[in-house]
Amino acid sequence: MRREKVIDLSQSQPFASGGNRHCYRHPQYPDRCIKVMLPGRIMQLRKRAPWYKAFFSDDQFDDNVREIEGYRQAALENVPTNSPVWQHLPRWYGTEETTDGTGTVSELILDRDGNPAITLEHYLQEHGLDESIQRALDRFAQWLRSTRVMTKNILPHNLVIRESQGLPQLVLIDGLGRGAFLPSAVLFDRSGARYIERRIQRMWARVEWEVSDRSLTWKQAEKLSRRR
Repeated sequence: MRREKVIDLSQSQPFASGGNRHCYRHPQYPDRCIKVMLPGRIMQLRKRAPWYKAFFSDDQFDDNVREIEGYRQAALENVPTNSPVWQHLPRWYGTEETTDGTGTVSELILDRDGNPAITLEHYLQEHGLDESIQRALDRFAQWLRSTRVMTKNILPHNLVIRESQGLPQLVLIDGLGRGAFLPSAVLFDRSGARYIERRIQRMWARVEWEVSDRSLTWKQAEKLSRRR
């Protein structure tokens, strides 16, 4: 039986790291990204979780598993490579085994110089919420409405910026899938539309908070935004 080749990441440095995962440039495909869980992170998350989650499997604490599920949603099933769906999402290449465990492999979003694209969070810190980014956010929101792609809360550090036809284009690199536990957002059109609108409203609230004086914590600002 032929064994799958394991990608050696022992000599590689991640180009980015989040709270749960390292992101590496694929050694064989420089236009792809490999995401692996941080060593010991699943166990840490399990220890910090509420008592009732003690009965959950490790998959419930694994961001890679959630990303796989996110790409399996109905809006992304059997989508051709030229579909508008991919305007704001990295293309998906499945999983590969690495020396750091199973990694998810997706398109690496690059800037015009061939480097990993900057996050919206970084852009807002440097330039604020200028007109070009406001319009990019508007286009991204309209894409969500038209494609019905389900996401969790959309955070600026999970959006990166690339150039498309001379304009900034936002790409969601993390946070696919439903944040809601009940499947009504998937089963019923009106529930799905409301779910997406809530995500869009929270996205704008978070962006506005990012460029504010931050006299309020994000939790306080988010709570106020829900009352509007």
